[in-house]
Amino acid sequence: MLDSDLLYEQGYSVSINTPADSLFYYFDYDQRSHNINMEFQHFHDFYEIHILMDSRATHMIEGNAYALQQYDIVLLRPHRLHKTQYPVGPPHKRLIINFAMPKNIPGLETAYKNMFLSFGEEVPIYRLSGESRRAVFDPLNSIFTLSHGASPLNPVLIHSLFQQFLCALYQQRERNSYVLEEVGNSIMQKIYSVTAYIHSHFNSELSLDSISREFYISPYYLSHQFKTVTGSTLTEYIQMTRIRNAQQLLISTRLRISVIAEQCGFNSFSQFNRVFHKLSGMSPSGFRKQQASSPSASTALSY
Repeated sequence: MLDSDLLYEQGYSVSINTPADSLFYYFDYDQRSHNINMEFQHFHDFYEIHILMDSRATHMIEGNAYALQQYDIVLLRPHRLHKTQYPVGPPHKRLIINFAMPKNIPGLETAYKNMFLSFGEEVPIYRLSGESRRAVFDPLNSIFTLSHGASPLNPVLIHSLFQQFLCALYQQRERNSYVLEEVGNSIMQKIYSVTAYIHSHFNSELSLDSISREFYISPYYLSHQFKTVTGSTLTEYIQMTRIRNAQQLLISTRLRISVIAEQCGFNSFSQFNRVFHKLSGMSPSGFRKQQASSPSASTALSY
């Protein structure tokens, strides 16, 4: 099936290597429905790009809610907590691109640093139109067309075209027209402010009473509305956010587990172990060993 701006074929995918390799690509052309929305935000140890191809959706990044329109491009660097929420209704088409590539190529370090600047923006979402959108989507359409062939040169050609895509994003950054929109009603907006606060203060003392005081709302009202909007209690959400960040540190650093527990806001090592096992299905040390021996495509809580 062809889309007016971006080529698309439901259920089609393109893959080069695996997430454990330094050079890796996975293009997933598919659709998602409201009934399979993820319960909580997850992260990857590779880059991810989400392109919504029809209707509207909401993307959560570190507890912040961002409204998406057709063809919006979400750029996610490794280890950034995120999830997409699709509205009730027919399935929504989207293109997900997971990738990793070496950046330490002699003589190209500065160019590569600039090529990835878009992923570091405070709001890493691009909304382009007209010629700007075409310039960005053309390399992706070339990848789609090329991948249907069987040439042994496809991997290197796809790699070259994808670098063109990233360069086009950088070149069109001044034409990005994405603007923050309010998501949902006033109650949802308040709760999303609370989730964003939790993600930026997870290593501090957090409780129903302290957050209620911070946002000038009653503990009862906060507790009830938080569960309604997020599907989790406030305590569950705080714990999940802390464990997610602990997982990221276990994967990406060699910090002692006791130090990670403290950095993620746990008052005691025993509490950290108990909550980690409850939400991850294993101990922190077991999780670190598993990830070291078998790198996974994503990390998800078992909650």
